[in-house]
Amino acid sequence: MGGLPPDVLSIIKVFAPLFSKRVWQRAQVLLIGAILTPGRRTVAAVLRVMGLGEERRFKNYHRVLSRARWSGLASSRLLLGLLIQAFAWQGPLVMGLDDTIERRWGRKIGARGIYRDPVRSSRGHFVKASGLRWLSLMLLVPIPWAHRVWALPFLTSLCPSERYYRRYRRAHRSLTERARQLLRMVRRWLPTRSIVVVADQSFAALDLLAAVTGDRFSVVTRLRLDAALYEPAPPPRPGRSGRPRKKGKRLSTLAQVAADPATRWQRLTVARWYGESDRPVEIASGTAVWYHAGKPPVPLRWVLIRDPLQRFQAQALLCTDPKAAPTEIVQWFIRRWQVEVTFEETRAHLGLETQRQWSRRAIARTTPILLGLFSLVTLMADRLVANQAMPVRTAAWYRKTHPTFIDALALVRRHLWSAHLFSRSPPATDVEKNPNPLLTRCIEIMCYAA
Repeated sequence: MGGLPPDVLSIIKVFAPLFSKRVWQRAQVLLIGAILTPGRRTVAAVLRVMGLGEERRFKNYHRVLSRARWSGLASSRLLLGLLIQAFAWQGPLVMGLDDTIERRWGRKIGARGIYRDPVRSSRGHFVKASGLRWLSLMLLVPIPWAHRVWALPFLTSLCPSERYYRRYRRAHRSLTERARQLLRMVRRWLPTRSIVVVADQSFAALDLLAAVTGDRFSVVTRLRLDAALYEPAPPPRPGRSGRPRKKGKRLSTLAQVAADPATRWQRLTVARWYGESDRPVEIASGTAVWYHAGKPPVPLRWVLIRDPLQRFQAQALLCTDPKAAPTEIVQWFIRRWQVEVTFEETRAHLGLETQRQWSRRAIARTTPILLGLFSLVTLMADRLVANQAMPVRTAAWYRKTHPTFIDALALVRRHLWSAHLFSRSPPATDVEKNPNPLLTRCIEIMCYAA
């Protein structure tokens, strides 16, 4: 496509030191092509969009994912730095942690497993899905031109099934063990920043919370209403031998606190409750120690939430920082909904679950790249919005006031195509009857778009 626009080049050139010169040239083609390609994000589809359908050495582009030496962790660290510099250069960093299932079939996919489908399953109906489990860490930041919080992925790890570990005679690592590794790694990357991680109830494990909780690092998750909560352990008596106590007196369960008429509730209006309009709720809070036999004790602040209109049952949150304000805990946890939005947007507009790689290394690289592409497109759109207004696609039957990811993706695509179309003047001024190769390529893309 010729030279890249300066706005785009200034972002992607940060990753150039991770590749050799020859691999970097092909990696740029795959990256820009993945942005411009509609439908499936296969290497073949990317090469067609980039005008390389007749490239005889097409295997070299496949090898960027399957054989080339470059570090995915190093690229994740660089991407996180770009996101912080653009959207979160001050204040605490709020991150979302969640897992998703990439539906894939095939005997050659060794890490594939059978999992519960979270979308199609319900409390009374269990649906299985064959695929790959991914654990993703996203930065939850407000986007000024979108007027809402977006979840921007920067670190994604594959969590293989138990069958995969048995096949290669390795110890199985659970989802919470993988989460502990990712969180500790981010803590090493950002030793001076305050970090708040919001996650679902599946990550409310005492081993995980005790391992990652520390100075300027806290976790916010859901908490069971029947969790065993205790008072802090009293100080040891002078001259008394034996191990120090881990907990104090047993406290009432949160279910009992919610049903107690003497509980004091505070009225709070939560902005954009799970992506909807503002909703008034009532909260009650307190501090305790969560403890279970054989597990490390975790000091926390619990927050009970109930709906004055009784449209949902009472639920509880925990924060491993007992000094955190209850209102902040609720606001942090509500941002977690944007993680689900990002997963859906990536499936709908970036071709997640449409790739067809079979090698282990290509599988482990492609999905994190597509999720990271969501953040790269947002960064590119943010650079472009500084010079022009963000166009929002509307219609007479659809009133749309704020841009979404598809508008940001369309803006970046328009900028890339325009830069290629007007990058250089034609060598001759005579009118040619031969079709323009770029126009022919665009028509082919529209005709074959899924």
